[in-house]
Amino acid sequence: MLPLTLQLMESGMDSVAIGTLGLEITSPEVKELLDIGHIAIASPSDSHIELTKSGQPDAMNVVRRHRLAERLLADVLNTKDECIHKSACEFEHILHMGIDENVCTLLGHPKFCPHGKPIPEGDCCKKAKTQIGRAVASLSTLEPDQRGKIAYLEMRDHEELQKLMAMGVLPGMPIVLIQSYPSYVFEIDQTRYAVDREIAKCIQVRLGS
Repeated sequence: MLPLTLQLMESGMDSVAIGTLGLEITSPEVKELLDIGHIAIASPSDSHIELTKSGQPDAMNVVRRHRLAERLLADVLNTKDECIHKSACEFEHILHMGIDENVCTLLGHPKFCPHGKPIPEGDCCKKAKTQIGRAVASLSTLEPDQRGKIAYLEMRDHEELQKLMAMGVLPGMPIVLIQSYPSYVFEIDQTRYAVDREIAKCIQVRLGS
């Protein structure tokens, strides 16, 4: 079962009937969150609960860890789509504060989960914008013969992402742009590939590596 705070965040509603989540007010998970003040009873008559202001940061962290876990399972461990959600629930609690930032950095600070839902920014994402932002550029902005290493792939389309990864377009791989017109031709590991501008924009390259 998904963590209760994640279910409340994913519902998109101010309050949710506890019965629709397969729980009761007396359920241990519900009682624990009520005791620490992360949720509150919004309507006692029909057992609606809601996140409190103090519970929202924790819920946001749960959402972040869950969606990072999904991204890790899909992109690195090649987990099948029908297993991703369940596996991410089991994996999410492992990504405690600090470890989740390491995973986020490894994945290149992804903005969306495999299902297209936004991943809340962490401190590592904010630092990356200022610390390496000037050193990283999309393939579409490079000049012919300019080279570097792939920093990350910034794509929402899961199928397109899988295609690129199958071609060997992976973080850390050396890449050189051969030409930018009429299509973007680049070389990885002595093999050349051609993509359109939209795909080239999604390939982020760490320059001078």
